[in-house]
Amino acid sequence: MEAADHAGNSGGSAPGTGTDFISEFIKEDLASGRYTYVHTRFPPEPNGWLHIGHCKAFYIDFTMAERFGGKCNLRFDDTNPEKEDSSYVNAIKRDIKWMGYDWEDREYYASDYYEYLYDLAVKIIKKGRAYVDDLSEDEISEYRGTAVEDKNNITQTPPGRNSPWRDRSVEENLDLFARMRAGEFPDGSKTLRAKIDMASPNLLERDPVMYRIRREHHYRTGSAWCIYPMYDFQHPLSDAKEGITHSLCSLEYEIHRPLYDWFIREAGVFPSRQIEFARLNMTRTVMSKRWLLRLVQEKRVSGWDDPRMPTIAGLRRRGYTPEAIRSFVSQVGIAKTDSMVDIAFLEYCLREHLNKTSRRVMAVLRPVKLIIDNWPAGKVEEVEAVNNPEDAGAGMRKIPFSGELWIEGEDFEETPPPKYFRLYPGNSVRLRYAYIVTCTRCEKDAEGRVTAVHADYDPATRGGNAPDNRKVKGTIHWVSAPHAVTLEARLYDYLFTVDRPMDAAPGGDFVNSLNPASLETLPLACGEPCLALAAPEERFQFERLGYFVRDPDTGEGGRPVFNRTVGLRDTWAKMQGKANK
Repeated sequence: MEAADHAGNSGGSAPGTGTDFISEFIKEDLASGRYTYVHTRFPPEPNGWLHIGHCKAFYIDFTMAERFGGKCNLRFDDTNPEKEDSSYVNAIKRDIKWMGYDWEDREYYASDYYEYLYDLAVKIIKKGRAYVDDLSEDEISEYRGTAVEDKNNITQTPPGRNSPWRDRSVEENLDLFARMRAGEFPDGSKTLRAKIDMASPNLLERDPVMYRIRREHHYRTGSAWCIYPMYDFQHPLSDAKEGITHSLCSLEYEIHRPLYDWFIREAGVFPSRQIEFARLNMTRTVMSKRWLLRLVQEKRVSGWDDPRMPTIAGLRRRGYTPEAIRSFVSQVGIAKTDSMVDIAFLEYCLREHLNKTSRRVMAVLRPVKLIIDNWPAGKVEEVEAVNNPEDAGAGMRKIPFSGELWIEGEDFEETPPPKYFRLYPGNSVRLRYAYIVTCTRCEKDAEGRVTAVHADYDPATRGGNAPDNRKVKGTIHWVSAPHAVTLEARLYDYLFTVDRPMDAAPGGDFVNSLNPASLETLPLACGEPCLALAAPEERFQFERLGYFVRDPDTGEGGRPVFNRTVGLRDTWAKMQGKANK
């Protein structure tokens, strides 16, 4: 029974629209006796850092193994020495562990199987099902042919042409393949190809390349090999060697499945089974390691862990939690048809977790001085604040309060617009956790910019209560100026200005959709004294401003840096509310 027979709902921007057809497959395989156990694998290529799309992949791999009492391997498919590096291996392992998954002692490398793979290639040659070809890469492509559209827009695949060397004898092929390994031939001069069907409508089955000559230093095997196996050859045979029952992969590999089965069958090895699922696509970002690498190499971002990147490391540095990412992936579901998920839903999952777990503090991003004229000179009080209203066990904290405070510049208007309930001359507001104050005047510099706001406080309103039942509509946050810690705030926005930046390629260039305002740095923000002691990756809700995380970096003068993770406004919940009306 093919995977397409179990195609789920095609999905859309909303979560939960897919069906878990993979579980049904596995149940059928166990019930039929095809397999007596479940063993999956996550097989990253160490040529970049993992992104959130990979999260879906290894979430499925590890979850399916756990669900059926099986095991999941971590295997690095490292057969492309030009692009691979041990630093990528380390980054991949670090990110998977941070996400909460452990492969224990099941860490493998395709490069450890080179001798095994070579022997299987020899076995296939001896069966007359593989041959050494002298065609160049361009000639192979030309002989294979291409799909074309006729006048009715129907795609046709005219038969390809056999290579002149397709009918070499088994003995000659064995000799040439051994000499390829020995390094007798220049790079690109010969390949080993499977002998399948040059007329197949699936172009991948038209005698695919199994081995190519590359004199490239491999990060693990050094210069021991000058021939390297191609992905479609090594992947199924590596799965077979590890006894993988279910090779779960994204939908673009569906067209490769005939090759997967062909190599397993011709090599006579353990019959692993490939099942495809829809990959994760998300608005306002790209999920191609090639494109992400370009952003890094062209310094359009600060690195793989830039908080604007969809990499796991970037999301971690942005302040995302493993719990929020796993919740997102699980609710997106497992479907058989590709769809686009709105990034607002990822942010919704994040807010759901941060709201329950993040300590509240007050910080001011664009500070303006508030002077309380009738406050006793030199007096400092402590007011009590709730650490997290969603967590009774989080307790309370004490905050210093004085006659000089920092407030947000936008919380004062000399001439307020309609329905403005914050500070303006003659208006009263609550200072969060403290007192009600009434604005009296402001000071300006020579350019007319407000440099200080003056107010009087009402001593009878400690805690923000109004005993005379006066109506005070506005509440603003603040930080005591003498006690404030200066910090650098980095306000991150979406990396791209459009939902589908990938649509700019190939006719255009996806970098043209980069958001020039994706990062705003505020070097003179300030916050409560406790923020000076915040540990890297410690998360907070800056009241009225959003969720922030302490960055490993330090700013100018050793100032702590805080990245804005996400704002408080829940656009996904708002969209869903409108949809349900």
